[in-house]
Amino acid sequence: MQSQLFGRDFITTEDWTLDELESALELAGDLKRQWITGTYHDHLLRAKTLYMLFFEESTRTRNSFEAGMTQLGGHAHWLTPKATQIGHGESAKDTAMVLARYGHGISVRDCRTGVGQKYQYELAKWANIPIFSMQDDVDHPCQTMADIMTIREKFGADLRGRKFVISWTYAPQYVRPLSVPQGLIMLMPRFGLDVTLAHPKGFEMMPHTLEAARKHADEAGVKFEIVDDMDEAVKDADIVYAKSWGPLLVAKSDEEGAEIGKKYTDWISDERRMALAADDAIWMHPLPADRNVEVADAVIDGPQSVAYDEAENRLHVQKAVMALTMR
Repeated sequence: MQSQLFGRDFITTEDWTLDELESALELAGDLKRQWITGTYHDHLLRAKTLYMLFFEESTRTRNSFEAGMTQLGGHAHWLTPKATQIGHGESAKDTAMVLARYGHGISVRDCRTGVGQKYQYELAKWANIPIFSMQDDVDHPCQTMADIMTIREKFGADLRGRKFVISWTYAPQYVRPLSVPQGLIMLMPRFGLDVTLAHPKGFEMMPHTLEAARKHADEAGVKFEIVDDMDEAVKDADIVYAKSWGPLLVAKSDEEGAEIGKKYTDWISDERRMALAADDAIWMHPLPADRNVEVADAVIDGPQSVAYDEAENRLHVQKAVMALTMR
């Protein structure tokens, strides 16, 4: 257990060593066991304050952070740009330096392409309290840490030889950011998984995230590959993580992105595709999912789905990160 994480930001998993990430997972497991057995741990962040700044709305993110702070003994403030002076142009410096004098941590959800993660690092430059990413344009570290926690609950800590697939799927409702697939390809090789990224042309990742994925795969002695065929990707997979994201590096507007996506409506997680995976394969999704478009009801509601386990583990991972850094 790493004990020197007090005051650290958690903006991307790339900023933490593998040992530090393991410390968060170890504590998350302990806190989950306490939660299940009804053991309170509200002394850990008693009277501490977390500011939650949302540039986009969320179900799981807001409620898992807010509930987590309550269970740790602290309090979370829900903020938006419109509900603060940020909406009137207040600088990151002024926001960070004032909130840091009032509380003990700032979490931010900002998925604006080319803006979100940079804004978080700008806050971190001026705040002397931890900054947490609740998702940005590059990474979704709390989600991916909940994902690896879930995978290890199902398959154990030794994941070598296991095939992890992150595949694009079609979803028409809105253009989702790249942060989840990018976060997954950067994180999963570090835990010994062979990673396959599958998507049609136009749905590529940011180059530096691909470089990080290849680097971590080389360091861990595992595989990282990119394919353009969903059937090929899921064949013999142990973990099928299938979700939508936008063609954000090529489309000039959401409308153009939606038109590109319409070419690939057959990219869906259904019973036929899951039958191509390993017999004990699990299906993953961060939610919300477009039912019967991204994923068939029979899959998301079936025995292979661990989507709700992932959602639960968000609570425990976030509590662990906050307890380690805000104490």
